[in-house]
Amino acid sequence: MKAILIIDHGSRRDEANDMLACVANLLTHMVGDSVIVRHAHMELAEPSIAHGFDACIAEGATSVVAFPDMLSPGRHATNDIPELVAQAAARHPGVEWNLTPAFGVHEKLAEIVLLRAGVKPVAGRALPDEGACCWDPAGRAGTCGGACRALGAVPAVAHASGR
Repeated sequence: MKAILIIDHGSRRDEANDMLACVANLLTHMVGDSVIVRHAHMELAEPSIAHGFDACIAEGATSVVAFPDMLSPGRHATNDIPELVAQAAARHPGVEWNLTPAFGVHEKLAEIVLLRAGVKPVAGRALPDEGACCWDPAGRAGTCGGACRALGAVPAVAHASGR
């Protein structure tokens, strides 16, 4: 069974930590019983990444997709979280696991910004076909991160503990 482990930085503010539990609950509602969804914090709060990963396995997960709930591919999303997930996965030989990129630049995030700002997109303005566009003003493909349309879909990095 597949599991999604959504991971944020963690906060000293309970309200911030509680929000990630709400996101996990929303995702659970969206996927139903077909996927296990748990949340974890990189630091400052529980559950830790190790505890979140363990909870996925305890509920029957044989494959875990770790998602850093971060906007940009900064140090935490590219170094700290991958290292902590790898350490947690190492305790479960044979369990497949993947790590997705951070959110990066994505049209769905832009829609949320417009919604919250009370601005409607220009009517009839279609987005370019998949893979045909780079949103970097200088046109440097890949600058937008893992969601860069010019690079195409960037798959999660696949791993298997114990191999």
